[in-house]
Amino acid sequence: MTEMQGNTDVRKKRVFSAIKPTGNPTLGNYLGAMKYWGRMSDEFDCLFSVAALHAITVAIEPKELRENTKRLFALLIAVGIDPEKNIVFLQSHVKAHAELCWILNNYTMFGEARRMTQFKEKSEKAPDNVNVGLFDYPVLMAADILLYQADVVPVGDDQLQHVELCRNIAQRFNGRYSPTFAMPEGRVPTAGARIYSLTDPTAKMGKSDGDDLGSVFILDKPEDIMRKFKRAVTDSDTRIIASADKPGITNLLTIYAAATDTTVEAAQKEFENGNYADFKKRAGEATVEALRPVREKYEALRRDDGALAELMRSGAEKAARIASRTLEKVYKKVGFVRL
Repeated sequence: MTEMQGNTDVRKKRVFSAIKPTGNPTLGNYLGAMKYWGRMSDEFDCLFSVAALHAITVAIEPKELRENTKRLFALLIAVGIDPEKNIVFLQSHVKAHAELCWILNNYTMFGEARRMTQFKEKSEKAPDNVNVGLFDYPVLMAADILLYQADVVPVGDDQLQHVELCRNIAQRFNGRYSPTFAMPEGRVPTAGARIYSLTDPTAKMGKSDGDDLGSVFILDKPEDIMRKFKRAVTDSDTRIIASADKPGITNLLTIYAAATDTTVEAAQKEFENGNYADFKKRAGEATVEALRPVREKYEALRRDDGALAELMRSGAEKAARIASRTLEKVYKKVGFVRL
């Protein structure tokens, strides 16, 4: 693979996506986004990173962080991201992320950083751990993106504000010196399904939820998946239709449609004469089958720690080559004496 087509006259647009190794990825994460990541390399040059540096802004045990990081790295490959066509790496393996973050801190205004909504929300949730890293999280995110001259950054609604800050920082640096960073565009994915909790279909299926029955995790055993679907919340009447006043059934129809690559309308027609018990069973079975190849590939990857470490090393080397070029350019422009 070329270095992200960087040496050609016309290159594909570059996508950078970083995923924090906290919590446990869910069916919602898979059907909403991860299922489509492997296909992105057809259109874009893609870098996927496990963002362990971001994970320590909240309290996490070292053993848990190590396991979460290995699990998520293996999952990225298991969901279909080919490390030969994409760069898949651990953020903590590329030192340039932390180095560029410090530089960018000096081109970030305190007032604009203080306005970040996520900092306010997370500070309220954990008032005893309002650390500087949590405040600086968006600047590290900007460094992640700008190091790789990313054109497109797939994010959730809650991260768009951070991408806007990233653009402000890049514009400020480019304006003071000369064009250095590409101007990234934050995009909220629209292809994937929006999946809600099985026990509270008005709430997002979260990877850090304490409600084990509400969230189906990608690596759940088939019997656990079936148990959760059996207990899924439905609605008062017996009609299997998607509508605003039937969030439970609508959520299950959405899951079934996404898991079987059909539409909600087709799923609704398929079960128009069915009952809730049979429908929940079929939705559970469809989910088990959709996740089976992912789980099997993941388990194969985790059986060989040496091979997994080699994939990490290879991805880090490719990422570091791109990142070091950007960092060297930045160091020269700000006036650091180079050896």
